[in-house]
Amino acid sequence: MSERVVYTVTDGVADVRLNRPEKMNALDPPMFEAITRTGKELARLGSLRAVVLSGEGKAFSAGLDFMSFQAMAGDGGQRLGDEVFAAHGDGPANFAQQVSMVWQEVPVPVIAAVHGVAFGGGLQVALGADIRLVAPDARLSIMEIRWGLVPDMGGTQLLRHLVRLDVVKELTFTGRVISGKEAVELGLATRVSESPYQEAMQLAREIASKSPDAVRAGKKLLNASRVLDLAAGLKLEAELQKSIIGRPNQVEAVMANLEKREPRFRDAEE
Repeated sequence: MSERVVYTVTDGVADVRLNRPEKMNALDPPMFEAITRTGKELARLGSLRAVVLSGEGKAFSAGLDFMSFQAMAGDGGQRLGDEVFAAHGDGPANFAQQVSMVWQEVPVPVIAAVHGVAFGGGLQVALGADIRLVAPDARLSIMEIRWGLVPDMGGTQLLRHLVRLDVVKELTFTGRVISGKEAVELGLATRVSESPYQEAMQLAREIASKSPDAVRAGKKLLNASRVLDLAAGLKLEAELQKSIIGRPNQVEAVMANLEKREPRFRDAEE
C-alpha cells in the first residue's frame, strides 16, 4: 500500500499531497490517519512557514470511500460509528473531524489547491485550510445528504464562518454540485485559478518570505476572532502584538525594508 499522504518541506514550504490517485484520493481509514498524522508532524516544525495541500492525479478528493468502511458497518453501523467518532487526543475534534480541523491547528497558513472534485469529506478537508484556490472547472459538493448523512468532519463549524447560513442550508439539503467559479462567488473558495497548485506554491513562497512570528500570530489572532467577544479579541490582539514587537524578527523586517534587501528571519521555536 502506498503512503496515503506524502509531503516534502523546502525553504519552509510544505508540499502536502493526498496520495491515492487511483481512487481519486477517496478517504479510507489509512487516509484519515495519514492526514491527521501529517498535520500534527508539520505543526511541530519551527522552520515551517506555509503549507500547500493538494491531491495527486485527477482530483483533490472524491470524499469518503464507503467500500473501505463497509467491513466496519456490522451491528447496524454501531462499530463504524464507534470507530469514526471516537475521541482523538485532548481536543474537541474526534477521529473523523481531525482531517479538517488539524489544519487549523497547524500554526502557519495552509493553502488548499483544488482541482477535479472535492466532494463530501474531501470538501471538508479543503475547508480546514486557511485559503482555497480552485480551478474554474472544479466540482464541489456538500454531498453527505445523498447518503442520508450530515457533514460530520468539521464541515458545519467551518462553513458557518464562510458562507451565508441560507446558502449553506441549500447546499447541505440538496447536495448540489457547484463549479469552482460558483464556489468563489458563494464564499466556499478564495479565488479561481487556472493552475491552482502552481499559484498556491507561489503564494506559499511569498508568505514564507514574511516574518514567521507575524504570520503565526496573525493566524492565531484571526482564528480566535471567530469565537472571542470584542473585549477578549482586543485583548488578544494587544497581547500578540506585544509578544512580537521589538523581537529579532520584527526588527529584521524593519531593517530589511529600510535597507532595501531580502530579510533573514529566524525560525520559530519548535
